[in-house]
Amino acid sequence: MPHSSSPDVSAITDYLYISAWPRGDHAIEIRALNVRLILSMHWIRPSFMLGKPPVKLLWLPTFDNPLMPMPIPTLQRGVEAALPVIQTGYRVLVHCRAGVHRSVAMACCVLIGMGQAADEAMQLVKQQRPVADPQAWYIQRQIYQFEQRWRNKI
Repeated sequence: MPHSSSPDVSAITDYLYISAWPRGDHAIEIRALNVRLILSMHWIRPSFMLGKPPVKLLWLPTFDNPLMPMPIPTLQRGVEAALPVIQTGYRVLVHCRAGVHRSVAMACCVLIGMGQAADEAMQLVKQQRPVADPQAWYIQRQIYQFEQRWRNKI
């Protein structure tokens, strides 16, 4: 499969992006989007080029598998890293392999952290990134569980 010349990035809000697997040579384009945090949800470590200052790279290896649900503490860790970046006026990019499940779940959780309801977050992500599938039962279940735990925490 040939590589595209630019990353597959979707703007979800003015502060949140979802992408498929970015390569190291996409780092300049990602920085140009004013991204200061990349949340990598793939189980393969991303290119170190993506995490060069001023961008921070947080690798949160997870699997896209109904038998191994994404751990809620992993989602919480990503949200807790994203919120201060967003609150200082910068942007966050979340990626996995294809930008369909794991990154979508994390993006929905970031939106929940910013005050949206889970259903609103899933609808917005699907609207802004049509390939996104937050309604996959095992993805949606983790988003709802995150929302419940997040609301109980605050």
